[in-house]
Amino acid sequence: MPYEFFVGLRYLKAKRRQKSISLNTLISIGGVMVGVAALIATLAVMTGFKEDLRDKILGTNSHIVITDRTRDEIPEYPRLVDEAKKVPHVVAATPFIFRQVLLSSDTNVFGVVLRGINPETEAEVTEIGKNIIEGRLDYLTNPPDSSLPEEEIGETEGEPEKILPGIIIGRELAGRLGAFLGDRINIVSPVGQEGASIGKSLTGPMGFTPKIRKFRVVGIFDSGMYEYDSSLAYISIKEAQNFFNLSDAVTGIEVKVDDIFIADRVADQIETHLGFPYQARDWMKLNRNLFSALQLEKMMMFIILVLIILVASFNIVSTLTMTVVEKSREIAILKAMGATRESIMRIFMMEGVIIGLVGVILGTPLGLVVCWMLQKFYTLPADIYYISHLPVKINALDVFVVSLAAVLIGFFATLYPSWQAAKLDPAEALRYE
Repeated sequence: MPYEFFVGLRYLKAKRRQKSISLNTLISIGGVMVGVAALIATLAVMTGFKEDLRDKILGTNSHIVITDRTRDEIPEYPRLVDEAKKVPHVVAATPFIFRQVLLSSDTNVFGVVLRGINPETEAEVTEIGKNIIEGRLDYLTNPPDSSLPEEEIGETEGEPEKILPGIIIGRELAGRLGAFLGDRINIVSPVGQEGASIGKSLTGPMGFTPKIRKFRVVGIFDSGMYEYDSSLAYISIKEAQNFFNLSDAVTGIEVKVDDIFIADRVADQIETHLGFPYQARDWMKLNRNLFSALQLEKMMMFIILVLIILVASFNIVSTLTMTVVEKSREIAILKAMGATRESIMRIFMMEGVIIGLVGVILGTPLGLVVCWMLQKFYTLPADIYYISHLPVKINALDVFVVSLAAVLIGFFATLYPSWQAAKLDPAEALRYE
């Protein structure tokens, strides 16, 4: 091995017991090890939260949404669905209707977002079918009328007797409304129109009366996100068109792609293919603020926790500075024997790199063990959080960046002591020997 490496290893050992490692070296290695482990565990937890949140969002929403720039409705949506499916990387597409309404039960009233969907194709685009914990998605169009008691058959005023249309609501919303599977709730549209064939919309002495229609709860879903579970409801797209008097129009088209990370490029291709006035926005644009905040938080946590490794680097500087003072005679002898300044610098730089490498080698498995323990044993209260365990996701790139940062910090910490050792004058160091 190069003699610089051999001498650097010797200097890391204790002064009297050459076979043991000095206490200062152990403290330096320990600081780097703890910093690397803390960084790996923290980044893994933050990456896990980000991906868990992304999966929950994409479980309820599509990868790409197509809308019209000039109006709120799209009447020729069957053609757009077929055209969107022709774009490369598009897996499925389905129309939807999006409106804000009021849901009322016997005990409460809440404002929600009502989505009209096609149950046959919606499951191909989103995970709503998998999120349903009570009932079934196809009950929106095929309610289990054979099991309904007689009193559940159409009692809406002004309508012929028939089975009430189905609605699927979130678990949190069901709790707020006090509604269970099979219960009847009212949909109230504050912007209803007069003359509707289904539902009521009247103008009387007190002004405009909103449109009201009864629905039956045929499903309850749990997406894992409070915002969706407390403010989202689904009905069939035909019922939504009738209720909002949309004829054969929809609000937009949901699109699923085979790779969520190229959704922005696929959205651009869809816009080019469909032309004006249609626009296609991917899930990253629709949730830009949220994911930008999470990315910024992760970056700031990385910068803050790097300070742990920086503190360890101060110890490396002090250790090497003391070594230079203690080994000044040996350094002078090496220079007198012909060692160059570059060789002397390499000796002490090698020490910092070795400390950093050993700290990374010990800290990486320690960080992985901490991640495993957090995921396995750290539980969260179920009445507050919607996850029972911390979502931990170890990213190989994060581990590499942390390891590289630790080694580089250890290397830069050696520059000043190495420079001090390299400029040592052999005559001055050996004058009084």
